[in-house]
Amino acid sequence: MAVQHRSALPQMRDPGRCVPDYCDFVDDVFGYLPRADQRRWADAYLRGLLTVPGKKTIRQMAKAVSLSAGAPQALQQFISASPWDWEAAREALARKAAAQLPPHAWTIGMTLAVKRGEHSVGVHRRFVAAAGRTLNCQVGVGLFLTSGSQSLPVDWSLLMDEGWSSDERRRRRARVPESVRSQPLWTHVLDLTDRLAALNLTRPAPLVLDRHCAVDAGRLAAHLTLRERDFLIEVQPGQPVLPAQHTRPSTAARPLLQPVSAQQFMREGGSRRPYVVGVEQNGRTRHLHVYSSLVRLPGLRPASPGAQRVHRLLAERSATPQRPPRFWITNLTDRRMDDVLALMRRPALTHATVQQLQDDFGLLDFEGRSFPGWHHHMTMSSAAYVYSRLPHGAPRRPAAV
Repeated sequence: MAVQHRSALPQMRDPGRCVPDYCDFVDDVFGYLPRADQRRWADAYLRGLLTVPGKKTIRQMAKAVSLSAGAPQALQQFISASPWDWEAAREALARKAAAQLPPHAWTIGMTLAVKRGEHSVGVHRRFVAAAGRTLNCQVGVGLFLTSGSQSLPVDWSLLMDEGWSSDERRRRRARVPESVRSQPLWTHVLDLTDRLAALNLTRPAPLVLDRHCAVDAGRLAAHLTLRERDFLIEVQPGQPVLPAQHTRPSTAARPLLQPVSAQQFMREGGSRRPYVVGVEQNGRTRHLHVYSSLVRLPGLRPASPGAQRVHRLLAERSATPQRPPRFWITNLTDRRMDDVLALMRRPALTHATVQQLQDDFGLLDFEGRSFPGWHHHMTMSSAAYVYSRLPHGAPRRPAAV
């Protein structure tokens, strides 16, 4: 079934006319660009993403907004070569998203673009569990502000493997900054949240990640704890934990407890009385049993702030025996269980948004190879999506199938 999204007004195809709320949006997000031609091409690129059905190629977008014969080259120049700062535009998108979605959580979405060759920035060989094989691909990590009904993209990071860290010739060709090197996924997530936290847009919001992100959950949780940020992270059954009651360092007379897996801990010492919650799925209600227990995470130095912090380990078990249990770790120990369980559903909205961005807003349609170009395109695609979700009077139409 086609995803419904907000279309641009027909007048937007004419670059000489402007829908008022659209023009206000472009001014708010891209008005900082120093040159008039940059602002004009930002407008044109955004119009193309909003009006062209199907694949958003540079040529199709230029044709759709009725520009001159030189428009394809100019649009390509704007995205791949023009030296404009994408961070300011993303900050503006984050401000709009935060104002649109109170209250919200922070979630992470990932996008994968299959590529040929080795020259597209960040492309590397990677095993993709969903495909069941190793693919040559680009992997983007996005930060979203997510309410109970919407998820809006506000920032992006591009994964690099060791090959990109060591190949200086390929880095120069793709214009990869010296500061960008190979790093694990959990540090990308931490960097994204650090940048958003620095904006001080709203009161702190919890970061919610599910198993699709496949981060090193223990390390990420430890660093979020040190930053005193709220989180709810799905962990692997083998995630090491310690019982919460032993919160002080052991004496020489009492040996340190050894960590055990989350699965073993909940099997042997978790709550015996589950919280039962009904989840709507495909028109049916399935019931989940959620067991809870207090734990600590091993790995933090005893003298570190937050090293003795108690976390809640949750085991989510379906009434269907074939479904394996899911495990979550959170520092939201004083929240009502209903609130925590509601947060567990937020990542699903983000995954649906990533799919819409790919299908209807050109997220995977970047034709260039450079690092700045990739970030420019991801910013424009995100801006088109955020505009489509803001409350204004534009009519709606089905997305292209």
